[in-house]
Amino acid sequence: MKKRFGTVLNCIDGRTQIPVIKWFKENFDVDYVDSITEPGMDKVLSQGQWVETERLKEKVIISITAHNSNIVAVVGHYDCAANPVSDCKHFQEIVASADIVKSWGLPVRVVGLWVDEFWRVHVVNK
Repeated sequence: MKKRFGTVLNCIDGRTQIPVIKWFKENFDVDYVDSITEPGMDKVLSQGQWVETERLKEKVIISITAHNSNIVAVVGHYDCAANPVSDCKHFQEIVASADIVKSWGLPVRVVGLWVDEFWRVHVVNK
């Protein structure tokens, strides 16, 4: 039986990795999660330079091509050292980041996720 993959654009913060992967597997019925990480991913995508976003796009394409991933999540989180802004600002950046990923025109569903101070995952946009 072929295994199903999803793709997560997440912060490097290790506190977010397990909760996001667990939530992603439970809610999107995937077996494995490809993780692409950057410090402050929501800021990098929403405010980054073209060269940075293109590099991330190339990695997402690898996940889609090699693993047939059909869902991509952009994650922001509480207490981010690389992006120390308000929760509201994070939500705005997550939505903007998801819109950027959608603009790539890839054959995937894109969602935005927030990890709160209790390391619970919430959908910001879908």
